[in-house]
Amino acid sequence: MAKSSLIFCTALAACLALAAADWSQGTATFYGGPDGSDTMGGACGYGNLYDAGYGINNAALSQTLFNDGASCGQCYVIICDGSRPGGQYCKPGGTAITVSATNLCPANYALPNGGWCGPGRPHFDMSQPAWENIGVYQAGVIPVLYQQVKCWRNGGVRFSFAGFNYFVLVNIQNLGGSGSVGAAWVKGDKTGWIQMSRNWGANWQALSDLVGQGLSFAVLSTGGQYIQFLNVVPAWWQFGMAFKTYQNFDY
Repeated sequence: MAKSSLIFCTALAACLALAAADWSQGTATFYGGPDGSDTMGGACGYGNLYDAGYGINNAALSQTLFNDGASCGQCYVIICDGSRPGGQYCKPGGTAITVSATNLCPANYALPNGGWCGPGRPHFDMSQPAWENIGVYQAGVIPVLYQQVKCWRNGGVRFSFAGFNYFVLVNIQNLGGSGSVGAAWVKGDKTGWIQMSRNWGANWQALSDLVGQGLSFAVLSTGGQYIQFLNVVPAWWQFGMAFKTYQNFDY
């Protein structure tokens, strides 16, 4: 029995060491109030996070993680790191929490003990309900371990329209898999495929007159999966509308 236990403990230690290699160190704070209502909107342009598919378990990323909006929609699992200074504020019995990136934490964001969201700092400013899964409210800031993980979403990818006339701005939402958009194209009933460019956050633009045309989209996720969403927007679409699909990403 003792020998079996030793073998098990050695294997477990090796597994834990291997798993630890996938984690990165960072810090976390919270914002948005106990109901998370002030986390709606943000630098990804998702607007109402419930409508867009992200809900209350969300976070604003520091500049280092936000990557000029390329990280919008990505998912991160976060745990409190009790081995580092500030670890005494980890919530007793706290569990890992998975959040979606929906906002940017400004570089000048500061607490009494200094700024946390500037260049070079991997920091998560989490919704308060998400943060309280891992930290004690009085702490303010806690050390964390994090890693990017696969996103699991309900329903399909969603396309939300803004812009005017020849300027079409589309917010691409609710991606599964890698969670974020690497490239996008749009096609009207009277056009070929038009490559879009990132404007800001998760907003992608096309400088073309597409009003009055039914639209299709093609999206390449940052995970490398390419999906065509054919004829998903009817010709009667208008700016301010959003359209759901039945397709989503695995990676």
